[in-house]
Amino acid sequence: MRFLPLALTSLMFIVAPCVPARAEDHPLITVASTTEAGESGLFSYLLPKFTHRTGIEAYVVYVGTGEALEIGQRGECDVMFVHDKTRELQLVKEGLASVRREVMYDRFVLAGPEDDPAKIDGTQDVRVALRKIAEAHALFVSRGDGSGTDAAEKRIWEEIGERPSPEVDSWYMETRSGMDQTLVRAASMNGYTLADSAAWTNFDNRRRLKIVLDGDARLRNQYAVMLVNPERQPQVKADLGMAFINWLTSQEGQDQIARFKVKGEQQFFPDYVKP
Repeated sequence: MRFLPLALTSLMFIVAPCVPARAEDHPLITVASTTEAGESGLFSYLLPKFTHRTGIEAYVVYVGTGEALEIGQRGECDVMFVHDKTRELQLVKEGLASVRREVMYDRFVLAGPEDDPAKIDGTQDVRVALRKIAEAHALFVSRGDGSGTDAAEKRIWEEIGERPSPEVDSWYMETRSGMDQTLVRAASMNGYTLADSAAWTNFDNRRRLKIVLDGDARLRNQYAVMLVNPERQPQVKADLGMAFINWLTSQEGQDQIARFKVKGEQQFFPDYVKP
């Protein structure tokens, strides 16, 4: 078993009954995963089923997608579970990941104050919504942490020719933290924010926040699972990692993703398509 740098352990959880004494007795993989899989409860639901089926346990590091991809680049995990297609494909192109499969999707929603100072409610296009926020100088709270959610938000700003900066735009702030903390900040300051649907469903301290935009196709949030290339990182447990990837994209794995619910609502929708 490889040990990850101490700096990454603040968001580290072990999703297994125990850390095994001998790897040959208890096969173990390390997964660098987006926080959404942890905060939503999805992996707590899925991984015991994977272990029961295969006998393989998973040691999971929950971080933003950007950091998960960096962990993979350094060879400090076997598998990455992430949601930033542009960066994912770049890793494949560079030979740092040898396998990439799309697994499931959810959606982003735009949350904002009940009084909706930017007058977004009823808008169907997220680009129009963000432009209205910028024009109104209404408070927008960004994760700003290099996560998949942060990357999706930044891409939309770029599409409309805007790229607000907390150093220049007083109405735009970055928390440099996860989704839960960002939602807390938006609720406490009565600001707008982009959130994944599972995080929003789980979030109880909404105060005066509500969903002001939902349903734009641009807000589809695609997740993929990737194997760190064992030719570049020979310590990678390729066979065990592929067992995890194959299970997630099997009929059993896809069915289990579909069955997972948050407060009675399905949040993730399996979409693996066999080549």
